[in-house]
Amino acid sequence: MKDSNASVARHSGELIAALSGRRPSRNLHSDVMWRLGLAIVSGRYAEGSILPADSELLAEFGVSRTVLREALKSLAAKGMIEARARIGTRVLPRGRWNLFDSDVLAWHFELGPDVTFLRSLSEVRIGIEIEAAALAAERRSPEQAQDLLELADQMGTAETPEEFARYDLQFHRAVALVSANPFMASISALVELALTASFTISSPIMVPGALEAAVRSHRRIAQAIAAGAPQEARDAMKAVITEGFTRAAERLQTR
Repeated sequence: MKDSNASVARHSGELIAALSGRRPSRNLHSDVMWRLGLAIVSGRYAEGSILPADSELLAEFGVSRTVLREALKSLAAKGMIEARARIGTRVLPRGRWNLFDSDVLAWHFELGPDVTFLRSLSEVRIGIEIEAAALAAERRSPEQAQDLLELADQMGTAETPEEFARYDLQFHRAVALVSANPFMASISALVELALTASFTISSPIMVPGALEAAVRSHRRIAQAIAAGAPQEARDAMKAVITEGFTRAAERLQTR
């Protein structure tokens, strides 16, 4: 069972990276960054600790100093490390990490997210996406409303967790775009990206009757938006987010 869980976790990490357009091994720089990032998230390099000297890292990864420095710069940009003269490169506290970064999220999923992590993501989604749905209900055009209904129906054609994840992502991104708030669209896309990967832990495809229920739930969002009913859209969006978290959490707790 442990090997199976690890496989699912790796698959989730790969999916979130793929959906974001980021691949962990497209070149030497990203490969080193990916391996170091995983090591930090896993706790191999604990918060507050100092990374090994450059000479050790160069020997471990077998890359040039330029490649290593670029990888470290990327991790620093994500808020994970900080270089200080005469001290070295320190791993920063988790509270400083950019958890909205697609790579950071992918590392968490690759290692296997816990229920607390998924709950935190769901709480952020509720804070953002229910208001995106309400704004969409106020601002949608007839064409946009019809597109959302069609996207909800398309989810019912999914035959694999990956297909459902992509359709789900398209639907929630569409809601954010219809909200006509560029900040809402940018933030909710990252949050939804993380939760999309969680569907590989427990996708509606895996549970009898759950796919049909998921389609109905998303149609309720689309119908409320089409009807210009902000509060109904909020309630329907919150129900979808809560159902998704509950399904994934139950799967994790029974492993």
